[in-house]
Amino acid sequence: MSNALRLWNSWFTISSQTALLALEAQSVIALRCLRVAGGGALAQSEMTRMITEKVQALGKAQTAAAIGAVSGRSGRSGRQIAKKVTGVYKKRVRGNRRRLTR
Repeated sequence: MSNALRLWNSWFTISSQTALLALEAQSVIALRCLRVAGGGALAQSEMTRMITEKVQALGKAQTAAAIGAVSGRSGRSGRQIAKKVTGVYKKRVRGNRRRLTR
């Protein structure tokens, strides 16, 4: 396989995984909206959790990107950093979906 095709294929894989993550995130948003629409203490705790998780996920994603960017290892590339950052969000989204569908 040519180098250009290999490069395109790896970016296409990351893009596809990110698109699927976006779809999964939309389902979590819908589940959260239903929980918040129910009102009460459960809705309040969900809103607090939502804000806290977003800040924590952003911090972890930035840390993963920064470590990957400054590590200087020749094996680190933009694709690997993007995959690591996407993994941070994927873990959060899947955990939320699991919790909200119980």
